[in-house]
Amino acid sequence: MAHRWINTLTHDDVTPLAAFMNRRSVMAGLAAGVGLAGIGGAAQAQDALEPNSYEDITQYNNYYEFGTGKNDPAANAHMLTTEPWSVKIDGLVDKPGDYAMADIMDAMTIEERIYRFRCVEAWSMVIPWNGFELADLLTMAGVQTDAKYVAFETALRPDEMPGVRFPVLDWPYVEGLRLDEAMHPLTIMATGIYGKPIPNQNGAPMRLVVPWKYGFKSIKSIVRITLTDKEPPTSWNKANAREYGFYSNVNPEVDHPRWSQASERPIGGGLFAKRKPTLMMNGYADEVAGLYDGMDLKVHF
Repeated sequence: MAHRWINTLTHDDVTPLAAFMNRRSVMAGLAAGVGLAGIGGAAQAQDALEPNSYEDITQYNNYYEFGTGKNDPAANAHMLTTEPWSVKIDGLVDKPGDYAMADIMDAMTIEERIYRFRCVEAWSMVIPWNGFELADLLTMAGVQTDAKYVAFETALRPDEMPGVRFPVLDWPYVEGLRLDEAMHPLTIMATGIYGKPIPNQNGAPMRLVVPWKYGFKSIKSIVRITLTDKEPPTSWNKANAREYGFYSNVNPEVDHPRWSQASERPIGGGLFAKRKPTLMMNGYADEVAGLYDGMDLKVHF
């Protein structure tokens, strides 16, 4: 498996792992011709993020299959068996089948992507992911011309996932993207954090990361990817369509019905941490706003 390093922010913006990162400098330059230069500038226009530890990233998250508390995933996700692992890719593809995770990793170029992460609950982090572009995986499977959407499904293992014993959602967890969103170079499949394999509670062995959308779109522990010509159902939209739309783009101008989305609380500063303004599409509008030309973002939220 090849490695390539692409940075959209700098490590000064990262929720740091002090020992691993060792405060090293990282060039803000970009590789492979990916047009992401405006992202770092937009991010740096805000106040510097409060530094956080690796433990903050891996112990403060949502993964309801392991419980609804922020610390429940870290406490319970060790029960998830991630080896061996395979992902079924089917639907409107030329080469449907069960793809072994090891074979996927051998075929992909692994990059570092430093992305902002914005939860719909109005908290945020900056995370250095390791992974590969989703477009590369879809191209490997062969996207057919009739495909318009990509559907995703999380593993469902009641013996390993204590949270699914409760009807918090209609299990298994499912998500979806429009095909052009899925093929955008910012959209990645994350397999690591800080250069280490991604922990179970963060979505091992492979999760989706779409940095301009709220975090619940970035589905974890994926076992199935389906190319389709119809908009796929998504878990939170099925649970409450009034509060959670299909697109779920970060938008400070469209509030959640129960709270404002105009600002966010960076994790690490405690309950009374200074809030900061939320950027349109989480600071990636220059790169992705064109995907939604002509759409009313208050209707297609």
